[in-house]
Amino acid sequence: MILKRVVVVEGSRTPFLKAGTDFKDLLAFELGAMAIRGLLNKTQLDASMVDRVVMGNTIANVSTSNVAREAALNGGVPNTAVCNTVTLACISANQAISQAVDQIMLGHADVIIAGGTDSVSDIPITLSKEMRQTLFQARKVKGIGDYLKLAKEVRPGDFSPEVPDISEFTTGRTMGQDCDRLADRIGVSRKEQDEFAVRSHQLAHMATESGALGKEICSDGIPPNFLPIKKDNGIRGDSKLEKLSKLKPAFTRPHGTLTAANSSFLTDGAAVVLLMSEEKARELGIKPKAYVKQYVFTGQDLEEELLLGPAYATPAVLDKAGMTLADIDVFEYHEAFAGQILANLKCLNSDTFAQEKLRRSSKVGEIDMAKFNLWGGSLAIGHPFGATGARLVATAANRLHEEDGQHALIAACAGGAHGHAMILERA
Repeated sequence: MILKRVVVVEGSRTPFLKAGTDFKDLLAFELGAMAIRGLLNKTQLDASMVDRVVMGNTIANVSTSNVAREAALNGGVPNTAVCNTVTLACISANQAISQAVDQIMLGHADVIIAGGTDSVSDIPITLSKEMRQTLFQARKVKGIGDYLKLAKEVRPGDFSPEVPDISEFTTGRTMGQDCDRLADRIGVSRKEQDEFAVRSHQLAHMATESGALGKEICSDGIPPNFLPIKKDNGIRGDSKLEKLSKLKPAFTRPHGTLTAANSSFLTDGAAVVLLMSEEKARELGIKPKAYVKQYVFTGQDLEEELLLGPAYATPAVLDKAGMTLADIDVFEYHEAFAGQILANLKCLNSDTFAQEKLRRSSKVGEIDMAKFNLWGGSLAIGHPFGATGARLVATAANRLHEEDGQHALIAACAGGAHGHAMILERA
């Protein structure tokens, strides 16, 4: 079998907005449709050429369980395109893109839109299990007597709503609590975390002002005034270390080092990329931005390594590609927390970690921060759980051209102690 080479043509995303703000009335499929429309408009691609749409999603709405299908149809993709939704926590879009890469590589498709969408403002809040069971039984009720009998079984507590728990199912801890433990164990100080958060916001602000991030963003008019929103609304260009240092711990009180400022915030948004086989892009006269060179997914120990995905995935993808850190010109890592990023960077630069965890004789190496997340990261831009991976791919491809680089490395952590890394090569 001859494997096809896969190219990244273009990326498009909605603005990433804090949950509960201007996107609060939109469902995840509407955000996904907005990103897809933006991608089709930007590329001027004939939508009938799209073979498949794959979308990542973590907060599922029961009425649109296959959110990829609804987003595609509302985004202008014909019903002839097969659509499916995947979920892998914070790397759901990474999984969607990787699945699309495989489909194209194996010759099952030539043109795929892949990415993700999430609306944290639309978290499903359900009735208690007892009330759900009662309502299920009520479907079989035939008379007033049966209704009265069923009503006697209902207790006041059954009416209490169930809000989804953000803690890890296996450990019972939130990701913030796990990151506090990780930062303490690896030796990441509060000052280091605050300094990194300031860096992220200031770089994102500069990238916004220069128009670099704006090239990724599309936006429809949002009811009721239908004015387009063209910027992410979580970026604080005036962030100062002095102000951040005064904030109280957010997850582990009173001695934790994670705060609201050095942690990513709840975000609504969607992002997608257009992928093609190299031969299809050539046939259409399209000049792609990057080739997908390699990717990996990893799984770690849930008790101690929930957020160390990049520390495992980075050396794995480099080995698979026959490369080293020195070969990478652009790094785009997901910033779940400043403590998470810094812990991963320290592990990559640790002989002890390499020998004990990676079975390597020496450390992977130190990442040059002059190449790292130069347009800001999730701490500032925001993190719609199912969509961030597509933003990373689009940003990395754009940066390769802006910075005249050859190779980009994308990496991210995810709930369930998973990791992902992908290498792009400039086209």
